[in-house]
Amino acid sequence: MGRPTSRRRDAAAAVAPDRREWLILIHALPSEPAYVRVKVRRRLRRLGAVPLKNSVYVLPATSEHLEDFTWLASEIIGEGGQALVARGSFVAGVDEAELRNHPRTRQGKTPGKHDAVPRGTTWVTRQDVFVDRIASAWLIRRHIDKAARFRFVSQGRYKPRRGELRFDMYGGEYTHVGNRCTFETLLDRFGLDDPALRAIAELVHDIDLKDGRYGHPRTAELNASLARVASESSDDAERIERGSKLFDRLYLELSGHTRRPRKRARGGSRG
Repeated sequence: MGRPTSRRRDAAAAVAPDRREWLILIHALPSEPAYVRVKVRRRLRRLGAVPLKNSVYVLPATSEHLEDFTWLASEIIGEGGQALVARGSFVAGVDEAELRNHPRTRQGKTPGKHDAVPRGTTWVTRQDVFVDRIASAWLIRRHIDKAARFRFVSQGRYKPRRGELRFDMYGGEYTHVGNRCTFETLLDRFGLDDPALRAIAELVHDIDLKDGRYGHPRTAELNASLARVASESSDDAERIERGSKLFDRLYLELSGHTRRPRKRARGGSRG
């Protein structure tokens, strides 16, 4: 009995240096509503998670991936499903080299893949829009879906309709992921790599999450402007319209397109 045990220990020790640690999401989804399965499947694909079984997915063990899996697990549970996240390494039954070399685990996300939506999609969010929702609505209409329509609902009474996309609301297709606000999630999911938009994302992040992560000097100014918009109107469509004008000006300024006074040419006549 002792010899086989020793051999197994030797074999395990021999492969241990080549093993890496993984995060493992094990979940079970409710049969209804059907959109939950679609949403979870899309989210896992965007995270770059590799399927081992129908309900088992893995990612390399990093702090960012832990946040992503933990957030997704909480959403699954909130939709009536079951989910747990584990951390560990594989001893047998999984080709470790193949898993390490999988395109998803190398890139973190499926390379070159970004979301696309039909023109004129109805985008749904919670009533009483403020910072992240106003900014996200502006981003959607200016840079994602120029014919976007918006619907504002009470989260508790809302029933999803076919073809609608939800943003900045629990269980939505586009919402907070880990420590990223909805505006940041939209930038990532649609591949919007614009320095001015990234700067706006930092402002929105700090106002919405109140964590002072970026410490942008214009945060207080933008927060005050949006608070004034919200205090002067309770109509969500009007808030988005007025807030969008703020973000239009901010985007132009951050893009370097502001109109500056012309410098007087040296030596020119003063006539």
